[in-house]
Amino acid sequence: MSNSNKEITPPSAYQIILCTCPDRQLAELLARQLLEAKLVACVNILPGITSMYHWEGQIESSAEYLLVIKAVAENYSQIEQGIVELHPYAIPEIIARPITHGLAAYLAWLGSVQG
Repeated sequence: MSNSNKEITPPSAYQIILCTCPDRQLAELLARQLLEAKLVACVNILPGITSMYHWEGQIESSAEYLLVIKAVAENYSQIEQGIVELHPYAIPEIIARPITHGLAAYLAWLGSVQG
């Protein structure tokens, strides 16, 4: 049941972006801003993570929220800029990973939601 005239977007056109936030309020604000701008299709907010890291010569530990952002790869620059504008960290965690495999219908939905 394939339509040979229909162009299929490869999974690598989509990505998952990870970003930690110091509190739920910021996590929700960032998620809503990215969604309203139609830069992303979905943002999961995972509460209750503990991050341990090196910062200014010390080992630090912080309670944080993790954003798992699903988007088309071409929107990365705008997503990064939107996060940096509102994020209080001097160097916020913003890491993008390509999606190499995924349910075709889900990936099509990711692409269709974004403007």
